[in-house]
Amino acid sequence: MLIHKEFSIEEIRTKLVDGIRNYFKGCNINNAVLGLSGGIDSAVVAALAVEALGKEKVHGIMLPSEFSTMHSIQDAVDLAENLGISYNVISISEIYHKFMRSLDEVFKDKREWSVAEENLQARIRGTILMAYSNKFNALLLNTSNKSELCTGYGTLYGDLAGAIMVLADLYKGDVYELAYDINKEGEIIPISTITKAPSAELRPNQKDSDSLPDYDILDTILYAVNEQGKTFKQLEEEGFSIQILNRVKSLVGKSSFKIHQIPPILNISNAPVVYKEKCLL
Repeated sequence: MLIHKEFSIEEIRTKLVDGIRNYFKGCNINNAVLGLSGGIDSAVVAALAVEALGKEKVHGIMLPSEFSTMHSIQDAVDLAENLGISYNVISISEIYHKFMRSLDEVFKDKREWSVAEENLQARIRGTILMAYSNKFNALLLNTSNKSELCTGYGTLYGDLAGAIMVLADLYKGDVYELAYDINKEGEIIPISTITKAPSAELRPNQKDSDSLPDYDILDTILYAVNEQGKTFKQLEEEGFSIQILNRVKSLVGKSSFKIHQIPPILNISNAPVVYKEKCLL
């Protein structure tokens, strides 16, 4: 479902493609790199980057861990081959376990699984992507969306790293609509990427819905607050669940420290495309 209904999906796509192209031109850099997870966000960013820069200028890196599913790895490979871009597959499992062994003495009194283990995986991935970026003079494209960004569903110095945040002014619903638009003349993004439940795959059987309200509800609330200027009190009066509103408000509040450390955002809300510092929340 398109959340930014003030624009057509064609307008959004054009703004993002032009924004990527202009940003790279302004940096005087031709090449891009991004992590390909097999998820919809990285798939959409890869497709937009190819449209903006050309397939020979975009490189994907797949960074599976022991928690990555085979279908996600295959989806990432299929995407790269559909787009005609070069790619590498680098397992982070051995690196992750070396880190954990090094941290064994530090973590000895707190060995239960926590967000620390999840974030470590994301930061390993970010380090590898930035190493490629430095070595080959390629800007790292961030793939986080606005739904995640506003609720803090991302790891500083991990999946929030990058030279430019391509989707960070789009809600999850907008990303799905872009995927459908990209596929309108043939399957570029694998159908299974679009239909499967979103997951960071940082622990067994993880789903985004474990940490966030359903995106249909979350996006509607965030859009009402960000773009329409409504308060949570107004939304409660309109009939939204007070439990869900309180949950979203809590997520937004806890994530505020991350917002000050994110890369530039491609903003679709103004013409020409400009970059803003943070989510309005």
